[in-house]
Amino acid sequence: MRGTDEPPERGGYDLDTIGTLDELADLVSTAGTDEALYLRWSKGPDVDLAAHGGEQSSRDGLTGIPLPGLSANPLQVEPWWGDRPVRLWVARRLHDYRHLRELRGPGVAPWVLAGEEVARGPDNEPLVVCHRPVAWVAESALRECERVVADERGAAEWGPLDRRSG
Repeated sequence: MRGTDEPPERGGYDLDTIGTLDELADLVSTAGTDEALYLRWSKGPDVDLAAHGGEQSSRDGLTGIPLPGLSANPLQVEPWWGDRPVRLWVARRLHDYRHLRELRGPGVAPWVLAGEEVARGPDNEPLVVCHRPVAWVAESALRECERVVADERGAAEWGPLDRRSG
């Protein structure tokens, strides 16, 4: 899984790096039903799992209120997706929140975690407890996601879930 443009090793977690959408789609397709996979944009598990005295928490961007879990996005394919490609599903999941890297500053990258939902955030996003960090998502997979989304027929009217105006 390690690609040539993988994120640098960070702290105590020696995670694999997912270099392509196919690798991410394979991970999602082969995940067991006993462990849900989520995508999180942050500085990584070393920061997220060590902050707040070991309590896993995010903050609401509007109010600053601490949230009871890490804000993340589910990677599990929904039944209504039917037989559409899992590759497109994961591309969309990556695309939805790609603006967070720029918004939250240097060192923010997408990573996959196995965990469980413990609550919902103010934007109805899952708040999860990480049981196991799984892998970083490489820049090469992000570039691939942009191409896949741009090639979809509805791409002109669709974009990331970015609140910034301008």
